[in-house]
Amino acid sequence: MAFYILRIFGVILFLSLSGYGQTAQKSTIPQTLNIKDDGYRGIWYMNQPSHDEYVYKYSGGLGTYCAKHRPFAVYCPQVNKTFFCYGGTNKTSNRKLLHMVSYYDHKTGMVPRPTILLDKKTSDAHDNPVISVDEKGYIWIFSTSHGTGRPSYIHHSKRPYDIDEFEFVPATKIENGKEVPMTNFSYMQPWYVDGQGFICFFTRYNYPAQRTSCFMSSRDGCHWSQWQRLAAIDEGHYQISACNGKKAGSACNYHPKGKGLNWRTNLYYLETTDWGNSWQNIEGRKLKLPLTEPDNPALVHDYEKEKLNVYLKDIVYDANGYPVILYITSKGYQSGSQNDPRTWRTARWNGKKWDIRNAFVSDNNYDMGSLYIEPEGVWRIIAPSETGPQPYNPGGEMALWTSRDQGMTWEKVKQLTSGSPRNHNYARRAVQANPHFYALWADGHGRKPSQSDLYFCTKDGNVYQLPRLMEGDVEKPIKYSPQGPVPGQ
Repeated sequence: MAFYILRIFGVILFLSLSGYGQTAQKSTIPQTLNIKDDGYRGIWYMNQPSHDEYVYKYSGGLGTYCAKHRPFAVYCPQVNKTFFCYGGTNKTSNRKLLHMVSYYDHKTGMVPRPTILLDKKTSDAHDNPVISVDEKGYIWIFSTSHGTGRPSYIHHSKRPYDIDEFEFVPATKIENGKEVPMTNFSYMQPWYVDGQGFICFFTRYNYPAQRTSCFMSSRDGCHWSQWQRLAAIDEGHYQISACNGKKAGSACNYHPKGKGLNWRTNLYYLETTDWGNSWQNIEGRKLKLPLTEPDNPALVHDYEKEKLNVYLKDIVYDANGYPVILYITSKGYQSGSQNDPRTWRTARWNGKKWDIRNAFVSDNNYDMGSLYIEPEGVWRIIAPSETGPQPYNPGGEMALWTSRDQGMTWEKVKQLTSGSPRNHNYARRAVQANPHFYALWADGHGRKPSQSDLYFCTKDGNVYQLPRLMEGDVEKPIKYSPQGPVPGQ
């Protein structure tokens, strides 16, 4: 504890000497709440009014948004619990963003009252938290920010495998050879590797592109490396990342200059096998970073020539260590049938070339699901592929799909939800996912503010709702039924 007090004092002193002023000091050290809530309530969020029947460009229950935030859940076999975080809210507002932390106890089948870590002082779900767990069992929460207008924070639990109390981490980074406070990052994706520490993919706004894809690392979560710019083509990128302990990689699209950020196209992939000291494309060709031209050795497929948008969903490594990327292509950003089909695709490196194959279709660019590659070789996708109560708005009804031939053909094994009043969306895969807590997501109305409930499902597709209002300190999740919740199951 004394170490962290000294670190906080050092950050305050640095800010004072640097002329940042009292406002910057207050924004750098948040009020860590560590309060127990009495239920699970997700945030409702919207982006960009569309002035049509769909009301917004995208919207809904976005407590596990967005695809460029990961992970939201981590299974820890040491204690047989899946720890997770989400963007929550309070009982009087569906839009006040609170950073929430909890766990599912696989031994008891119960969840505790979630912990309110902090009030992010926004209604923007782009500020949702992400989670990581280190080799000693400390739970780390990275509180990201949408752009540079708000501060970002890092916390970790005071005790291993415990969500009751978190403490602020006064993180620093190397900049121009000096250690400086690290107070802002966007679209954070932290991965912990035993014996080595953290590697993080993230975005920095206006660095030099409007959205620059970046990378950093840290042994202890407190002292971070100098930021590396991975890609800064035209107006920038969205990226998703994965790590298998031996390599880490990023898949990204790009925003062509002059077309605006709603146009995103192309698919790229780059990786590192030495903790970010060098980067190469899938064939091992060393890359000069940041990438600055659309036609470069990291290009997986040129969708710009096909006039198609690319929306990234997930990336995983198979048993050979080859990446498989899950994404949607469509003809434009607006909701509605005019931009059909929204085609889910996989791009898999087979050792010699990229195999790009279609999976299925859905009705919105912001439908989001997760890809699993299981030890027996089965590929599994849990996603809102089925039309929901608000058609052509983000999300829908959840379904489970499998492929036994590396994505050549897909079978819809089970529809997980039906007859819902609100669209379900953003099904998120847990790290080391336990079969009994395989995906986490939320629901929400696609065309107007609404309550948002949280759900998880098993590998076999049984769905449970997290209790919205709890009477005890721990409770069993509610077994989902199309006719309504089934208490006590």
